Amino acid sequence: MANGSGTGPARRASDRGRYGRLNQQRVLTTALALVDREGLSALSMRRLGTELGVEAMALYRYAASKDSLLDGLVEALYLELEERLAADGDGDSDWRAGLHRIARETYAVCLTHPQAVPLLATRLLAVPLARRPAAVLRDHERVLTLLRAAGFDEVTVADVFRAFTAWLLGYVSVELRPTVDNPEETDPAFRLGLHRISAKELPTLRETAAALAEQGGTEGLAAGLDALLDSFTRGSASAASG
Repeated sequence: MANGSGTGPARRASDRGRYGRLNQQRVLTTALALVDREGLSALSMRRLGTELGVEAMALYRYAASKDSLLDGLVEALYLELEERLAADGDGDSDWRAGLHRIARETYAVCLTHPQAVPLLATRLLAVPLARRPAAVLRDHERVLTLLRAAGFDEVTVADVFRAFTAWLLGYVSVELRPTVDNPEETDPAFRLGLHRISAKELPTLRETAAALAEQGGTEGLAAGLDALLDSFTRGSASAASG
């Protein structure tokens, strides 16, 4: 109930929180920090309101629903990607170098915000192309423009775009997949929980588990991307000579 001093519930129902008056950027920055710290399961309008010092209802001025808030987090990741690309120098003259730069900086964003990475799959699976956040669409445009500059025809541009996106997001997802079973253990086998994997039924997995636990890093990302792009350039050359 409101009181005459203008503090308490009446004040908290407004959009002026502990960090000052809210805006969309502050809401999304705080939401992303919460997810970074505690994971996606911790994010709710109520919890975010508590973080900002306002009632949950005040947040609906900036995110109409929980889905809108999640889409906002996706956009925040892609805006960070744009900032990284701008700082790294824009305007690649070579299309392959441009794709490598996008892949490398996307990887860096994902490693900075690993808890939010699942949204890059779940939200983009749920949102039609034209309704995706503006920063996501600009990323699509950036990749497609590089592929057009490479001289691919329209069908091949679409094929390479799909393959590039699948490789990049798939690689990041595998890199961030948890492999450590008990972080307190110093023995590698027990740290990975290999005693839980049957040597009889899953011998190859057990033998390879230690290698799978190591991240491929940007070197693995680049090597896979080169192999992928080589398959398309060889195919285009063969088609042209035929």
